[in-house]
Amino acid sequence: MKIIKAANLVFDYIRRNEEGEVEDVNRALDHLNVEIEKGSFVAVLGHNGSGKSTLAKLINGILLPAEGTVWVSEMDTADEERIWDVRKTAGMVFQNPDNQIIGNIVEEDVGFGPENIGVPTEEIWKRVDESLRAVGMTMYRKRSPNRLSGGQKQRVAIAGVMAMKPQCIVLDEPTAMLDPNGRRDVIRTIHELNRSEGITILLITHYMEEVIDADRVIVMDDGKIVMDGTPREIFSRVEELKNYRMDVPQVTELSWELRQRGVPLPECILRKEELLEALLPLLKEE
Repeated sequence: MKIIKAANLVFDYIRRNEEGEVEDVNRALDHLNVEIEKGSFVAVLGHNGSGKSTLAKLINGILLPAEGTVWVSEMDTADEERIWDVRKTAGMVFQNPDNQIIGNIVEEDVGFGPENIGVPTEEIWKRVDESLRAVGMTMYRKRSPNRLSGGQKQRVAIAGVMAMKPQCIVLDEPTAMLDPNGRRDVIRTIHELNRSEGITILLITHYMEEVIDADRVIVMDDGKIVMDGTPREIFSRVEELKNYRMDVPQVTELSWELRQRGVPLPECILRKEELLEALLPLLKEE
């Protein structure tokens, strides 16, 4: 079942002068078509300006397409009467958690969304409990968000979205401002939500190591989808990715370079353990 569907999607960023006349038009999405299966974990990659963040904002109804249609759980995001239903179905987590956290205490922040849409008080606290438990932040519920690390703040932001009971969470570079430990915590959290809660995850990132456990990887360039497949399928095409100004996971890059020098290694290695397992027999031969 498809939870997100985009058909012939076009979006232009228009710059106007002081008189309101159009000075420049930048096409961010160019007749894009994509479908996302319910319950899947999909990563979206692309260099700056490829259109991936624009796609995220169109899914959440923050932006509306110039042409084409986006459906979230069969709801048209351009239908003003359904926009809050769209946003409850596909929650959004942004790059900077400080832009999303508004409460003075963690539990109040997580409960703000449900309260805002009229959820009964008893149900709000139940959702707060469940959401904080799901992201591993229960022990911090009475803390001020200002006293949390970047990774902890981002997990609170995810809990706030979860409290709205979404079917899908769209994360727009959620780890870009975090240190390596914070990144690992956030990625571990969203994988757990995907596995245990069945929440569809759409992860937009430029960290290649974050996508190796995804079900599917989409690569964008100049507003179009140029590659689409499993992580192993995508990262086996190293030279093609480089043509799109993309990197690959470090261990994949190393194994690819060794293959270029004649070392008989499997075609696409994604993890350190795989590389060690492939290298050990070769070292014993020597």
